[in-house]
This record gives sequence, C-alpha cells and structure tokens, in this order.
Amino acid sequence: MLRKKRLHDALSKALLPAYFVIDDESGNHQRPGVETHFTMIIVSEKFQNLTRLARHRLVNATVSDEFSTGLHALSLHLYTPEEWQKRGKSKPATPPCHKNSKIKPDHLS
Repeated sequence: MLRKKRLHDALSKALLPAYFVIDDESGNHQRPGVETHFTMIIVSEKFQNLTRLARHRLVNATVSDEFSTGLHALSLHLYTPEEWQKRGKSKPATPPCHKNSKIKPDHLS
C-alpha cells in the first residue's frame, strides 16, 4: 500500500474529517516517487478546543509509524469547520524546502 493511502486511511479513521486533501510533494524536494514529503489540509471537529500545537501533535502521533519508515515532512494545515469556513476554504501555500530554496531559513544560515 502506498504511504499516501496509509496516511489518508489512518487520519480519516482517527479524525473523521469534514474535508481532507493530501498532496505528495516529494518531487518538489528532489525526491520524486519516494513519498517523503506531504502537505495536508484537514478540517475536523476533533480540532475543536485544541491549540495549533496540540493539533499537530495529534496528527503526528496518529501517523508516527510512518516517520520510522521514511516519512520526512508533513506540512499541516489543520482547521475546525468554523475556521475553514472563515478562511474562505482557500488552500494555504506550502513553504519551500530549504534544500531547493536559494534563501535558507535563518536557523540554517
């Protein structure tokens, strides 16, 4: 089974999302076909009353086994249905991987 499907299945079961998009962006990080970098938009009632950090921890804990088998990075955009509605349902931009960017993040300079 592909990693993308495993991620989707595990998170769908745990979070019962109202909206869920998962994109494999590994090719944008000089890793085409290896399923190491993903961007996700997840809209779920399960995020209600959770801080941004707690939401990320919940998602990471749900898919923790994938990190030990090659998953490298998740770009997470996590919303309650109300937050998603206020946002206008627009897809957020994903930051570039520092390896492909001509500008390195401050902590890597």
